[in-house]
Amino acid sequence: MNPNQNRPVWICFMSDNFTFSIDHESGVPKYQQIVNAVNEAVAKNRLEIGDPLPSVNALCKNYNLSRDTVFKAYSVLKESNVIESVPNKGYYVASNIKKVLLVLDTFKAYKEVLYHSFKNYLGDDVITDVQFHHYNIDNFKTIINNSIGKYYKYIIMGFDHIDVPDVLSKITNENLLLLDWNIHTKKTNNYVFQDFGKSFYNALIGVTDLFKKYKAIHFLYPEYTNHPIETITYFEKFCNDFDFDYQIKTDSNTLKIKSETAYICVSDRMLGTFLEQCKTHNLEPGVDVGFLSYNDTPMKKFIYKGITVVTTDFHEIGVAAAKFVTNNSITKFYIPTKIIIRDSL
Repeated sequence: MNPNQNRPVWICFMSDNFTFSIDHESGVPKYQQIVNAVNEAVAKNRLEIGDPLPSVNALCKNYNLSRDTVFKAYSVLKESNVIESVPNKGYYVASNIKKVLLVLDTFKAYKEVLYHSFKNYLGDDVITDVQFHHYNIDNFKTIINNSIGKYYKYIIMGFDHIDVPDVLSKITNENLLLLDWNIHTKKTNNYVFQDFGKSFYNALIGVTDLFKKYKAIHFLYPEYTNHPIETITYFEKFCNDFDFDYQIKTDSNTLKIKSETAYICVSDRMLGTFLEQCKTHNLEPGVDVGFLSYNDTPMKKFIYKGITVVTTDFHEIGVAAAKFVTNNSITKFYIPTKIIIRDSL
């Protein structure tokens, strides 16, 4: 048995500023450990454009690595344009551009706010690739599997599926940031979340007097939504704690707006239905009926006379995610949920 099999092997690249170890017992493939180390060294300016890297044969011979492992690592780095090779001269660093993968669930107006704040905070030396999984596990697996080793950092919105944790485990923890929803999260994960439970409940408490204008509160939770169910749990707690009559409506096709009722809705599609029915039945939002929409967008303050929203700050989420990339530091916190009062409630 090779004595190196049970301990890290220190590999010193041809740069005074760059060393890294191969952990033979790690679950992370050895080729990916090389890729991650080079990407990180470039991102932290420990390797600069033109710096040489060891040859494939040198790494194989001196550090107990197979030729396939080293060649695969260098091939991934070449595909990402991080390194280049010259015949008879070897491999060298070709770019100091850092590539980041941002994986979102779906494209919506408030996600655009997040994306632009994230991208605008980063410098010109960072390229952001954006993918959308649309809550489809096969799509999610394809995105992640095809990206392994090609990016410096991974910023990912997860979702409620049993296979998600296994897919995410392929990304080293220090390179992964989970966004938006605390689902399938390990204690070691970096994250920037909004709180769909207790923080939502506390936000509702702040507008209790507005809800008292109405005889009942109906939560519109349509059959097609992927909004976290914990929001419903805390909505029921709020109504029970403050003695509100309430219902949860899950069938979008049978919605009929009633006078003296306030509505909370997680779907902008149903906001349109609400306003259309208000017009048809001469109901005045904020007077005859109330409406509280989940997630602010740039247009909601202009729709009708302004739509009251319960929302997190998606600009702040984007900035926090960008700081994870630029600072390369442990990131673990929640962005508060608040209610912005407009005329619809």
